[in-house]
Amino acid sequence: MKNILVTGGLGLLGKPLVSFLRKKKNNIFVLDRSKNKKRNSLIKGRNINFIYGNYQNKNFLKKIIKNKKINVIFHTGAVTQVLEGLKYPFKTYKNNIMGTINILECIRQINPSILLIYSSSDKAYGEIKKRNYLENDNLKSIYPYDLSKTCSDLICQSYSKVYNLKIAIVRCGNLFGPGDFNKNRIIPETILSTMKNQRLKIRSSGKLIRDYLYVDDAVKAYFMIMNKLKNKNSNTLIYNVGSRDNLSVVKLVNMILTLMNRRDLKPIILNKSKKELKFQKLNDNKIRKELGWKQSITINKALSKTINWYKENRNLF
Repeated sequence: MKNILVTGGLGLLGKPLVSFLRKKKNNIFVLDRSKNKKRNSLIKGRNINFIYGNYQNKNFLKKIIKNKKINVIFHTGAVTQVLEGLKYPFKTYKNNIMGTINILECIRQINPSILLIYSSSDKAYGEIKKRNYLENDNLKSIYPYDLSKTCSDLICQSYSKVYNLKIAIVRCGNLFGPGDFNKNRIIPETILSTMKNQRLKIRSSGKLIRDYLYVDDAVKAYFMIMNKLKNKNSNTLIYNVGSRDNLSVVKLVNMILTLMNRRDLKPIILNKSKKELKFQKLNDNKIRKELGWKQSITINKALSKTINWYKENRNLF
């Protein structure tokens, strides 16, 4: 049994990750700033402990790691939205970069054998024209959210190599699934607007192409990577976790409208968001070959499960 700390444990990735890890008979400590009782009640079960606070407070973080005898940290907490990063660059850099440094410093000072699994992003690569991203590609992003992930990713690699820390870096595509309360993400926004009988307003051209990965498949990848890190002699692991579903925004929206039987609610293309990457596609051959990871759910089934969750939990919005 491990004592595992999950930052951002009430987020889209955090909730199913916590539930999965609990089933493996670990003690889970969920660190999050949210105190919304209705939303927090979505995580249930023994061996789950809630800690409310901010990982930007290093002394607070240090006490948690020491007192709870933490030996694994999943750092999934972050300012996660591209548009929020554009609007609030200082907040984004401070939270995403300095928050990660606080965690690394705590590990370095308290116990260098603590495992850290850092949630990076495909956005960390920047834009590579019409080619799949490989783990050894240079990271060269420019927009605030993207660059905050690039910097944190590189800083994690530095701490691993310089201070001999065991760190895994996970670069996923766009995650989706039940329990996402960020209404500005394209999938929740499409579902919620359709439930309200409203046409979705797409801020971009609708032609932006991304990997879309169901969150449960991402959780399995995180767990497999943790086990690999625990058993591997090398201190630094980096894996892309992509998707066979590499879609434009318009195609994704139309899939959701079809599943909800509302193709009449054709989206409105505003084409106002110019500062976003046009094409992203992860090459995930490495994790498939080395760990045997693969997607286990089709996008139609994953979207249907997500739609049903929002219908069943409309009282939370």
